[in-house]
Amino acid sequence: MRWLNLLAGLWLLAGFSGCVTRATAEAQARAAFMAGQQSVRMHQLSQAASVNFLGPVKNAVIAWREDLTLAQALVEAEYVPKTDPSLLVLVRRGHATLVTPKQLLGGQDIPLEAGDVVEIKQ
Repeated sequence: MRWLNLLAGLWLLAGFSGCVTRATAEAQARAAFMAGQQSVRMHQLSQAASVNFLGPVKNAVIAWREDLTLAQALVEAEYVPKTDPSLLVLVRRGHATLVTPKQLLGGQDIPLEAGDVVEIKQ
């Protein structure tokens, strides 16, 4: 409850003063907090249903689907340079896996999971 008092005080200090009861200020602060929490959850859901690329691609975010592989995602991301990348770093749940273009071309494709991040090194 103490944080609600702090939020209500900040609300008043920010110039939104007027005749507001403590209960109303607490309700407004609670509503603002819940709206922020919902926004964070929606952002997390949208990130979890995608694969993100770091590097020279036209589409840095690819919608994830169950059968998506690294090679397919690279094509969808539209890798820009004319030269092959030197290395791909697949980050999944905080763990990095190094993948060379030679491995992909040799048929060692990797199924992707929602939330994966692929960093392209040149």
